[in-house]
Amino acid sequence: MKDAFGAPQSLLVLGGTSEIALATARRLIALRTRRVWLAGRPSPALDSAAAELRGRGAEVHTVDFDALDSASHEAALGKVFAEGDIDVVLMAFGVLGDQARDEEEPMAAVRVAQTNYTGAVSAGLVCAGALQAQGHGSLVVLSSVAGERARRADFIYGSSKAGLDAFAQGLGDALQGTGVQVMVVRPGFVRTRATAGLPEQPLATGPEEVAEAIVTGLRRRSETVWVPGSLRVVMAALRHVPRPLFRRLPV
Repeated sequence: MKDAFGAPQSLLVLGGTSEIALATARRLIALRTRRVWLAGRPSPALDSAAAELRGRGAEVHTVDFDALDSASHEAALGKVFAEGDIDVVLMAFGVLGDQARDEEEPMAAVRVAQTNYTGAVSAGLVCAGALQAQGHGSLVVLSSVAGERARRADFIYGSSKAGLDAFAQGLGDALQGTGVQVMVVRPGFVRTRATAGLPEQPLATGPEEVAEAIVTGLRRRSETVWVPGSLRVVMAALRHVPRPLFRRLPV
């Protein structure tokens, strides 16, 4: 349960090496979060992330989690919830893919879709069920503005995020009245290891800005968070641009 100051005491991160997720975890630990689970594939990076958060005063555990192995999600995540209630689940795994390569190699495109959408549907439903059973908690889903409208430059990734976004919104509606909140986070271009070397887009942010928006959204019990906030207006306009014109826009 949240403490007397309203801060979550426990956090489960799906995608335990995500820069955005770890920036969020640091902020929550500073606000009294004391128990953190990092779920991801076993790796030195996952161990390093756990050690760094322990150094900030949290009790940190790791759990094996593979977004592509949906059959294992119930057992893997069930172990976490069996250890005690979780106040916040942050779903932060995903891959950008390589649009040019993925168009030539359909199975590579399928991997993007399975990671970003199918894996998220499986893990999201498992966590939602566990949160509902305990009667409280928040599920934070990292979506993307790329899912708002398909672009020629990244329509494979964008379509996977569009599916994830729609799923998360519907899940939030289904959980109304249960004590469980679903918050969809839609960042624009974020400067991370995954985007290193890519041309920077307008209104770019970093992991810390996204983390700050997530923590603020949790406090406000927001349903949708745009990062930066101005993207809400930008995307509202772009959704209505005629397709022939949209194709020519440098977006």
